Amino acid sequence: MRKRALMWIMAGMLAIVPLTGCTSFEGSDVVVSMGDKEITADLANFYARYTQAQYETFYGAYLGDNMWGSDAAEGETYEESVKNMLLEDLERMILLEEHMGDYDIALTDGEKAVIQKAAKEFDEDNSLENKEKISGDEKTVERMLTLLAIQGKVKAAIEAGADTEVTDEEAAQKSMQYVWFSYKTTDEDGKSKELTAGEKEEVRKKAEALAQGLKDGGDITTLAAAETLDVQTATFDKESTVPDAALVEAADKLQVNESTEVIETDAGCYVGRVTSLLDPQATENKKQTIVNERKEKLYTDTCDKWKEGIDIKVNEKVWKKIDFNDLSVTMKQKVEQPYTDEVKTDDQEDAGNVEE
Repeated sequence: MRKRALMWIMAGMLAIVPLTGCTSFEGSDVVVSMGDKEITADLANFYARYTQAQYETFYGAYLGDNMWGSDAAEGETYEESVKNMLLEDLERMILLEEHMGDYDIALTDGEKAVIQKAAKEFDEDNSLENKEKISGDEKTVERMLTLLAIQGKVKAAIEAGADTEVTDEEAAQKSMQYVWFSYKTTDEDGKSKELTAGEKEEVRKKAEALAQGLKDGGDITTLAAAETLDVQTATFDKESTVPDAALVEAADKLQVNESTEVIETDAGCYVGRVTSLLDPQATENKKQTIVNERKEKLYTDTCDKWKEGIDIKVNEKVWKKIDFNDLSVTMKQKVEQPYTDEVKTDDQEDAGNVEE
């Protein structure tokens, strides 16, 4: 989502709803000090609210009213998780700006003009009251967009140094067909229902019959169709856990056209048949994944190295005041009528092509 930063800022207005009495702070308050560099509350608040708007716009309907208080990981709420990510982002942005000269990088006049235009449009599109709540004055927005632009260019320069050579052996992906025999069924009301012990035994016998049929040279599609079951496909290597780790472990030991025994889990049974020891498309996709992982690691390692020796202090008292539960922030999308220049926000009547 963060890659869409400039488009979001240029695209629209904010919808802001106060939920509690907001705790005030001064925009000049320091949230993070990094040696002689500082991240002030206005910048931190705007970046936090801007990111909050994206999460609430995209995921609010799925995560519910208490999305920020729900668990993202053990002992950490979504708010805590996102805010920790944001602080790390901001710290890295300052470091990238400091080291942009190492890569002979500078923003062009054209890039600066786009940033200034976007900041001005955002300033004009949003009310003073809303801008004050999110520290969205023109100067802060311009500063944020500048840091994001620098981040994109320096990150790309760092990642350009990653090793992009990946052999087939490193990336090799096998493929298989498999049939799933579930220990659950759907009742007449459409609700999922666990099978009885006796019913599970019958399901297992069907799985064993299919496994034996494959051993005898039968066709997996024909055998599955006889039980009105679907044949599914998967690509894998020895580290894969999908569709099931035990199934993958068994299939990884086989040659082409060999099949597994019945692999039983708490939820049902699998029977698989290996179809290729080197799936071309899946292997190429894995190569790209490996390259991307190398790039990300190089980027992270480089930023971490730059951090070494820098005294970084977080002012938790100020940072805590930027609370996602005190405001609801979403983006109003622009809606254009087809074949016209008329633009409406999504709270107006009519619908057209949504621009994000």
